[in-house]
Formats: sequence, C-alpha cells, structure tokens
Amino acid sequence: MIRIAPLGRALAVAAAASLALTACGGGDEDTAAPAESSAPASSAPAAAKGDGTLTIGTLLPQTGDLAFLGPPEFAGVDLAVEEINAAGGVLGKPVTKIHTDSGDAKTDIASQSVDKLLQQKADAILGAASSGVSFTVIDKIVNAGVVHFSPANTSPDFTTYTDKGLYFRTAPSDVLQGRVLGDLIIQDGSDTVAILNRQDSYGTGLATEVKKSVESGGGTVTDVVEYDPGAADFSADVAKIKAKNPKALALIAFDETKKIIPELKKQGLGPDKIKIYFVDGNLADYSKDFPKGTLTGVKGTQPGAQVTEDFKAKLLKVNPELKDFNYGPESYDAAMLTALAAVAAKDDSGTAIASKLVDVSKGGEKCTEFKACADLLAAGKDIDYDGVSGPVEFSDAGDPSEATIGVFEYGDDNVHKNVNYLSGKVSG
Repeated sequence: MIRIAPLGRALAVAAAASLALTACGGGDEDTAAPAESSAPASSAPAAAKGDGTLTIGTLLPQTGDLAFLGPPEFAGVDLAVEEINAAGGVLGKPVTKIHTDSGDAKTDIASQSVDKLLQQKADAILGAASSGVSFTVIDKIVNAGVVHFSPANTSPDFTTYTDKGLYFRTAPSDVLQGRVLGDLIIQDGSDTVAILNRQDSYGTGLATEVKKSVESGGGTVTDVVEYDPGAADFSADVAKIKAKNPKALALIAFDETKKIIPELKKQGLGPDKIKIYFVDGNLADYSKDFPKGTLTGVKGTQPGAQVTEDFKAKLLKVNPELKDFNYGPESYDAAMLTALAAVAAKDDSGTAIASKLVDVSKGGEKCTEFKACADLLAAGKDIDYDGVSGPVEFSDAGDPSEATIGVFEYGDDNVHKNVNYLSGKVSG
C-alpha cells in the first residue's frame, strides 16, 4: 500500500512541502486491472540492433475527451526533437518523428494509430495521455519490442503491469495526486466530502486515493458516485450527491465537466454553494464555456513541476496558439530520455532503449540539455538527466520516483492559476 506521511498536510505552510512515501506507485473507458507484477524496467531483454535511425512515434490526443492536452504534448515532443537534431541527432542521424492521434477509448483510433507506427518502424511510442487508452494498446506495443512511454498516464495499475520492462512514464501515479487533493480538501476546512467520478480506470483509481486521503485526515466521504461519461444527462448523479449534503465535492472528470457544472448549479450545488475541486483531467481553460464567475474559487490539482517562463516561450515558438502547457514538459522529457537512452545503448531498438532509461535518469553526473548529456555519454560517463518536468529518476517499474503536484485556483475569468506546488519522493 502506498501512503504519504502527514507532512503532506502542510499545504498552507510551504510552497514545496515534502511528501514522504513508503512504497512505490488519467484515463478513459475502464479496462481489466492487471494482476501480475511487471519485470523491472531495467531488465528489458537484449535484442537485435536497431536500424540506425531513432524513430519516435506519438500517440497523443488530437480528438476525443482529452483533446485539450494534445497541443502542449505535441509541442513538447517537437521541441525536444528539434533540439536533439540541432545537436547532431542520435547515433549520427537525425531523429525521425511520426505524429498520430490517440482519440479516446470510445473509439478504435489508438489501435489503428499504433498499427501505423509499428509499420513505420517506430522504436518508441510516446503516449497516450489517457490511462484507459494506453491500456488498450500497451500489449500490442510491448509485444512488438517497442518502448511505450507516456507523458501523462497516472493510473496506479501501470506500476505492476506485465510490460516486459518496456513501459515508462514521466507523470506520477495518482496515488500521489489523490493524497494531495484529499489533504487540500481537509486543509480548506471541509470535513464532509462527496466524490463524483468517471466510471473508468482513471476515475475509479483516483477516487479511491482521494477517499483514502480524506478519511485518513479525519474527514467523512458522504458518497462516491460513479457516472457514465457518455451519458446525455447527469441530473440523477448530481441528485445522489445533493441528498447527502456534503461541504465539498471532488469532481474527477474530463470534458463532460462542461455539462456537469451547469447541472450542479441547477440543483444548488454550484461553486458558489459548496467547495468544488477538479483534477488534471478537467483542469482546463473554461473562459469560453461558462459565464464569467462560474468557477470562481474552484481549486484543482495537476501533476508536474512549475513550467518556467523560458520553457513556455520555447513551446510557444513551436505552437503560438498554446493556451495550456499541461504535460508539455513531461512530453519533452520523454523524448529527451528516449534519445539519451539510445545514445547510451549505442542502439536505437526499443529493447536497447528500455535497458538504459533507468540508468540515464539517475545516479550519474547531472545534466539538463541533450548536447551536454550526449557529450558525457560519449566520454564514457554515467549521466543523471534532470528534466523540465522535474528530476524524473525512474524506479525499476518505470515510474518517476520523485514528483511534484501543482495546486491551482480559478478566478472570475474561469481560468486557473497556480497557488502552490508540493514536491515529494516516491521510494520503492
């Protein structure tokens, strides 16, 4: 079991409170939870040499419930590949990138995209953003000997999934986000809390962690209501929440938030009546979706370190239309780590990359840019890449062993701004 120590409750005390964990740790439609333990990521079997050209495929949302996350994620990969190639590429050749759409789990788009990427000899596939989508394609990817590397999957189930040592992610497990969100709700003075969540692997997993956190903090969870994300109407779900009269509501949702918020207001449970909290799946810009002031005071959590103004400027050069930067840093780091692992392995094949990903993420000489890191590797040095999303430092299961969760609050313009960051270690 994963448990964050009570230090996580110091939300109002420090902007970077330390969260100690005693064991290692967003999605779409539900999938069966895996039961078997994965092999350590660093134990990926040796394979034949790659073809000499590192090909990175992306499986990110251009359409579907998480389409708002796509632009910063694509921009992060594009920026990384641009910088890698400007520094000489990998193994003496430019890195090739192939972008595809992940859609969501209501469609078969992801499976078709993976087929396309495998046909074009992708060595690593970056994505999906949705945990549920990744579960639908992970077996196909790893069975092909290709690295499956997500910048945004947060389902705890990936930690123990049988992935042949080929699955990695730069986003932390929702065990951490759930504990931070529960702590935040209690810290804000609400001792009765309802949870309204999507009925899928992301929603149920995160709801479980929020419930644990609220109860361990002395609060009461009045109800956990799972809803069908494809439903046309959420009135019955909201009515169940209202019947228990909670002081706060954790809304674990995606794009359907645009329908749920008006229903909450209609039934007297809007943000002006009770405290409402979002998560990474619905922490979006709603300035064009709701009347001014609709979300004033709503708070939410988002995995990821603070995005520097310098990095935002770089992403905006790649895509001047960006409004959100969610998971852009994690996508950038995923591409950078993939390239550095290929350099360290002197081989661009998926299994060779996987065998070096843990090594290049920790334990060596610190470096933060591709050229500096690659030069150290060329000199026979061990490296420790620290990225724009944080230290990364993979556990043997391919999870980040250090992570940061941001806390955000909406203003009258229905746009969220950061109010706090909490960083902590996840040790196995």
